[in-house]
Amino acid sequence: MKLAYLAPAAAIALLAAPTAQAADPVMGDWLTVGGGAKVRVAPCPADSAKACGTITWMKNPKDKAGGPQKDTNNPDPALRARPVLGLQLIRDFKPAGPGKWTGGKIYDPGSGKTYGSKLAANPNGTLKVEGCIGPICQAQTWTR
Repeated sequence: MKLAYLAPAAAIALLAAPTAQAADPVMGDWLTVGGGAKVRVAPCPADSAKACGTITWMKNPKDKAGGPQKDTNNPDPALRARPVLGLQLIRDFKPAGPGKWTGGKIYDPGSGKTYGSKLAANPNGTLKVEGCIGPICQAQTWTR
């Protein structure tokens, strides 16, 4: 009789338990510096062990003609017509400890350049985002 109660309780506990990535403070929605865009950091579609980030909101999603902002600075001419809203901005980050992800890439649609990058959750609830060229890195702080 006790087993009849144990199985449903175990199933509920498994469903209610957050995954390791869901509990990671880096995961979630982040407002970029200046408030121009929101990026959702979540497991990558192709590899859930890695973290990726997609632009989910833009303060100015339309261009001067009223159409969607395009990735006009992309070095690949075939990608210049894609909308910036919905663009995967960060990709392929690997966990490097609690609240830290490294080895990823960050794309800057403003310049069309891609940089090596690191992500780290700060104790105050913000996110440190670093873009690097070789050993030289520049950091931004994103907020919730």
